[in-house]
Amino acid sequence: MSEIITRFAPSPTGFLHIGGARTALFNWLIAKNLNGKFLLRIEDTDRKRSTQEAVDAIITGLQWLGIDWDGEVYSQFERRQRHTAVANELLAKGMAYRCYCTPEELNSMRETARSKGSSRLYNGLWRDKDKSMAPRNISPVIRLRAPLNGKTTIEDAIQGSVTVSNETLDDMILLRADGTPTYMLAVVVDDHDMNISHVVRGDDHLTNTFRQIQIYKAMDWILPIFAHMPLLHGQDGSKLSKRHGALGVDSYRDLGFLPEAVNNYLMRLGWSHGDDEIITQEDAISWFDIANVGKSASRFDITKLNNLNGHYMKKCDNDRLVRLMLPEISKLLETKLTPQIESRLKDGISDIKCKVSTLIEAIDKSLVYCVSRPINYDAKALKVLDGNGREIIKKVRANLVNLEQWTVEQLTEAINELAKKSNTGLKNIAQPLRFALCSSMPATGIFEVMKVLGKDETLGRFDDVL
Repeated sequence: MSEIITRFAPSPTGFLHIGGARTALFNWLIAKNLNGKFLLRIEDTDRKRSTQEAVDAIITGLQWLGIDWDGEVYSQFERRQRHTAVANELLAKGMAYRCYCTPEELNSMRETARSKGSSRLYNGLWRDKDKSMAPRNISPVIRLRAPLNGKTTIEDAIQGSVTVSNETLDDMILLRADGTPTYMLAVVVDDHDMNISHVVRGDDHLTNTFRQIQIYKAMDWILPIFAHMPLLHGQDGSKLSKRHGALGVDSYRDLGFLPEAVNNYLMRLGWSHGDDEIITQEDAISWFDIANVGKSASRFDITKLNNLNGHYMKKCDNDRLVRLMLPEISKLLETKLTPQIESRLKDGISDIKCKVSTLIEAIDKSLVYCVSRPINYDAKALKVLDGNGREIIKKVRANLVNLEQWTVEQLTEAINELAKKSNTGLKNIAQPLRFALCSSMPATGIFEVMKVLGKDETLGRFDDVL
């Protein structure tokens, strides 16, 4: 087999959609598994809709997922002269022709074709006309001279053998009237010139592939291996959309998902390796085979992604988690965190990460360690503390001030002893204790909070209340 080269070729008209991210991932895994290359090509021929912001979002999204590419980022638009040259070569070979149809004529053809239930919307009016009949006031388009009969078959690496009748494929436009190449021409020329061995994309491109094959054949070019993946669906079985949780990759990052969790989840949408659910990127590279991608649509389940992310949160290195959380915490508190607070956060993250599913939840439970004294007590906290809460805090402080070991075990024992001496339930002590230390901020177990805050900070917050 010649060199394996795959590609991801998104249009820069918006964010990197989660379905596009899966396509990129599968192409990347094929290349890595077979010691090949993975290329990134931005299909920016649609100049009105293409934006640099979208290009940046695609690149940032791929980098966040850990998907790298070989060489430069290619721009399809910058290769337009090459696309035009191929169209003119087809014209010279008699495999393409100039079409002078007016918009009114084209509309009439389409209406007639649709009324007959035909998918061939252009009737080939200028296919065999002599150029002497060409009107002078109309700039022509260049159309491919597609076969009128016979069949075209794709031996698809996922779908299997798929055949269409050539009479359903009309003479598609290669160059527009203004001389600009169409996507259908550009994608074939680029894939050929870049020696793409595998074209792996969504099955919504299957019809395009049958049409694009005609260009390969007209140019006597070798066909790549085609593989069309079923599109992602929502839990209700309908096409995936925002209401199912289908967002841009950047949104999943902002929602607190770890890239390795998103990677793992996307791998399992349509591809499997036995019963393995937790699959590292290294294992996926070793195991991936396009033959194991299913023909049926996979259903995107945000709950499963949350659960998987929870697993990776528990496994994540503490220092890395804190690095990911610090910028957002600083933004929320509108202040730069001191080294002491950062150290406190590192002490608390081991317990927090075992009780949350996302970084956002971890940040929420970490704020109690990051706020500076005196903390802001909301109405709910003040209501509890203004009752007999302060008396309870006074007793708790007196019971803890001489505690030699500031551990969860020693703190638990000391508070339990106070509950017995005071002839009151632990719950009656725990509530004002939690409000004194945390106000209404979410937190893990109160004894864990006290341990992480340390003796000086804990007693200091008691003093602020008193």
